[in-house]
Amino acid sequence: MIQRLFTTVFILTYALANAQANTEVYLFDLTLKNGTPVLSNPKNISNNEGYDNQPSFWDDDTVLFSSTREGQTDILRFNINLGSTTSWLTNTPTGSEYSPLRIPGKNAISAIRLDLDGLQRLYEYDLTSGDSSPISNQKIGYHVWFNDHILVATVLVENRMDLMVLDMEKNTTRTVQKNVGRSLHNIPGTRLVSFIAKANKTWEIKSLDPETGISQKIADTYQNQEDICWLDQNSIITGVGKTLLVMDTASGLEWESILTFQQEEINNISRISVNQSKTRLAFVADESPAMVVQRQVEAFNKEDLEGFISCYSDNVLVQRFPKETMYLGKTKMTESYERFFANTNKSSVEVVKRIVIGNKVIDEETTLVDGRKGHQVALYEVKNGLITSMTFIFPDQPTADTETIVQEQLDAYNARDADAFMDTYSDNVKLYMHPDKLLSEGKKTMSAQYRAFFENTPDLHCDIKKRIVIGNKVIDEESVVANGTTESAVAIYEVENGKISKVTFIQ
Repeated sequence: MIQRLFTTVFILTYALANAQANTEVYLFDLTLKNGTPVLSNPKNISNNEGYDNQPSFWDDDTVLFSSTREGQTDILRFNINLGSTTSWLTNTPTGSEYSPLRIPGKNAISAIRLDLDGLQRLYEYDLTSGDSSPISNQKIGYHVWFNDHILVATVLVENRMDLMVLDMEKNTTRTVQKNVGRSLHNIPGTRLVSFIAKANKTWEIKSLDPETGISQKIADTYQNQEDICWLDQNSIITGVGKTLLVMDTASGLEWESILTFQQEEINNISRISVNQSKTRLAFVADESPAMVVQRQVEAFNKEDLEGFISCYSDNVLVQRFPKETMYLGKTKMTESYERFFANTNKSSVEVVKRIVIGNKVIDEETTLVDGRKGHQVALYEVKNGLITSMTFIFPDQPTADTETIVQEQLDAYNARDADAFMDTYSDNVKLYMHPDKLLSEGKKTMSAQYRAFFENTPDLHCDIKKRIVIGNKVIDEESVVANGTTESAVAIYEVENGKISKVTFIQ
C-alpha cells in the first residue's frame, strides 16, 4: 500500500524537506548493440556454498576468482571453452587468497593473501613453478596492474583506504588520493586508471594518470555504488540490487537502467568484470534474502547454534516492533539462544506465510516450544548476505474486527470513494516509514491528499498478494496499479477502537 498511501505523502514530504556472506560468481555472454550491453547464456560458475568473489579474466576464455573450500579461500581458474572445467591455482593452509589478477608479461597471478596471524600482503604466484612470494609489504586491499611494473593499489590506513602508486622497478611508492573505494580499473583506450573517491558525500568516479599523478573527475557514482567496470573508453556499467545500469560519460547523460534480474538468486550485484574483447561479463551476486532467512530457520529447527548464528551480522539488532531494542550484537544473540536450547527439550518454527520486499523478509511463524504453541511475525533485514536486524511482532492486542476494517478501507480505495476510505481511519492516524520515520499525521491531511489522488487516477486499483493478521495488526503485501504503472509494497496497519490508527510502510 505504500504506493497508494505514500504517493501523495511523499510529494508533501519532499516539498517540505526539499562476515563473509554466501556469494556466487555469474558469467554471461556479452554483446554491445548501439553501445548498450546485452547479456545472454547465464551461468553460475562457482556453484559453491560459501564465499565466491572477485572475478577477473585471465584471457577472453578464462575466469579467475576467489572461492572457499574446507575453511580457507583459494584462487580458482574456470576455463569456459574446455567444458567449463575448473582448477585450483593456490592452496595455502596458513592463509587465504583474494582478488586474483593476471600479472602482465608473466605466467603468474597476483592476489591478496591474508594469513591466519592477521598479516595481509600482496603476493605473486608463479603458475609454472608453483612458487609464491610477497610483492609488497604494504597492507594492500585492492589493486590493478597499470603495466608490468607499475601497480595502482588501495592501502589500508587507519580506518580508510588510500590510493597508492607502486613502481617495482624504481622501488617507490607514493600516495595520490586519500579515502578511496575498492573498484580499480584500467580505462580502455587510455593510459589512465579509474578509482572511486569517497571524500565527498556523493562518491565520485575519477581517473588517475599513474605516471604523472594527475587525477580528474569523470562522473558521480550511482547512489554511492562503488563497483563499476568499463565497457569501452566512455561507457561504464554498475549494479545496484538486482539491476544493471550504464552511463555514457561522453554524452553527459545520467545513469540508465538496462536490465533488472527477476531470478531470486541474483541480488546485490557487485564486482563486475569484462574480458578484453568485450564478449563476456562476470559479476558477483548475494544469495537471496529469502534463502538467508530460510537457512537460519532450518538451523534453528536442527538446534544448530553455530549454523543459526552464522546467518547474522556481528552487530545484529533484535527488537520488538516497531523499534524496542531487545539486544544488540551476535555475542548477546549467541548467549540468548545458547540458554534457550539448553533449557528447551524440543522447539521448532514453521513458516506459514512469507513476504519478500527488497532486502526484507517478513515471516508469519507458528512456534512449538516444549508442546506450547505460539504465533509470531518476524521481520528480517538482510544486507551483504547476512541478517542485520530481526524485529518481532507478537499478538499482544487481539482485536476481533482488525481484518474487517482493513478490508473495508481497501474496498473503498478501489472504488475511489474518499468518504468511505477516510471513515476507516482514526482522527489522529499516523503514517510512518519503517521503522519510525513520521510521514504524515491527522485525518484532515490525509483527506485532502486522497480526494485529489482518487480524482486524478482513474485506473487506480490494489490487489492483495498476501495478508498476515496478528493481534491488532494486518500486514498486506500489495500490488498497486496507478497511472499505468504497477508497484509492489508492504503496509502494516494497526487498529484501535475499530479504526486504523497507524500505518507503517516497508520498502
